[in-house]
Amino acid sequence: MNSLAPIQSERLSDRGVKHGFFTRNGGVSKGIYAGLNVGLGSDDERTDVLENRSRVAAQFGKSADHLISPYQVHSPDVVEVREPWEEGHRPKVDALVTRNPDVVIGILTADCGPVLFADTENGVVGAAHAGWKGATGGVLDNTVSAMETIGAEREHIVAVLGPTISQENYEVGPEFVERLIDIHPDNKDYLIGSEKPGHAMFDLPAYVVARLTIAGVKAAWTEHCTYASEEQFFSYRRTTHKKEADYGRQISAISLGA
Repeated sequence: MNSLAPIQSERLSDRGVKHGFFTRNGGVSKGIYAGLNVGLGSDDERTDVLENRSRVAAQFGKSADHLISPYQVHSPDVVEVREPWEEGHRPKVDALVTRNPDVVIGILTADCGPVLFADTENGVVGAAHAGWKGATGGVLDNTVSAMETIGAEREHIVAVLGPTISQENYEVGPEFVERLIDIHPDNKDYLIGSEKPGHAMFDLPAYVVARLTIAGVKAAWTEHCTYASEEQFFSYRRTTHKKEADYGRQISAISLGA
């Protein structure tokens, strides 16, 4: 079996938290999905996706049914995971929190921002899917609040943003620019001009880290761009530019388990 070699953050590892921002390395999928595609919603061979998910779970010493990921819909919604879900049960939310060390919670991405949270003093972890819709819509704030609801303390929470599309590769149209500035005039600081009139380049990682900081948690980005490294990451935008039929998804996962 090839090594999955997930990206680690010292901010989480130093606190003894098992986690990984997984790349394409170590999977069995082929073709445009080559590598560790864990996207159940992709058109990849289901047996390959399930094998890839089993390999991720094994990194945490768990079976695949203990690796929990939601049906993501770019919402601000969060659920608590108290135990492994029954097969076929995937609520339509974009963040998970748990106190249960027997489960691994994960978020799938292919340019959007995967954020892993941990409060080890109180034994609570979280995972959130933060694209521009989620980040502007409140999924990060809601994840922190959900963690507090089950015992976390905001001042003890560490949050790490994993591989995400970088500003130099994220061009947005005039409607997006207008919407972002309507949310708050200071959001113009996350935009720089592009070669197309009326368009701009959006700094999603900086925006996500800023939202987390404003929420009162310690936050950082791993500084990996999904678009720029085709060998390492799946990217929805790169797939669109290449006019490919579909794309794979990587997973970012975290657990309290020893």
